[in-house]
Amino acid sequence: MNKILTSKLGKKFVNHLMVNGKKNKAEQILLETLTLLDKNAAHILTRAIENVKPLLEVRSIRLRGTNHQVPIPLKQDRRISLGIKWIIESARKKKGKSISGKLKEEILLASKKQGESLKKKIASHKLASAHRAFVHFRWF
Repeated sequence: MNKILTSKLGKKFVNHLMVNGKKNKAEQILLETLTLLDKNAAHILTRAIENVKPLLEVRSIRLRGTNHQVPIPLKQDRRISLGIKWIIESARKKKGKSISGKLKEEILLASKKQGESLKKKIASHKLASAHRAFVHFRWF
């Protein structure tokens, strides 16, 4: 379990989970979540993030007085960061239980290609595909 905390993905997850600079508490929550996931916890966590991370995002660009939503491909670090952020947000929105229990449920759902965080990815991709006509405005 400690290998996960020292990996790049584990550190990033802890940093997104952290509230008010309480890193030890965030590490405890992640360890508790991973123990609830039982065996293959690292594999389940990485598969959940792989399923949730988006390929595109929509950015607003102002041109000639009008705003255009332009789809932009994401770099790998940003994709992972958004995936982690969406998993944690949807876990925090759930009612009842402890945060580690809610996080476990959301990670399991995301690894099975279900749940709120995956819905957010699908909505993001739908928005990007709806605005694909504005791709030629992407100059950066």
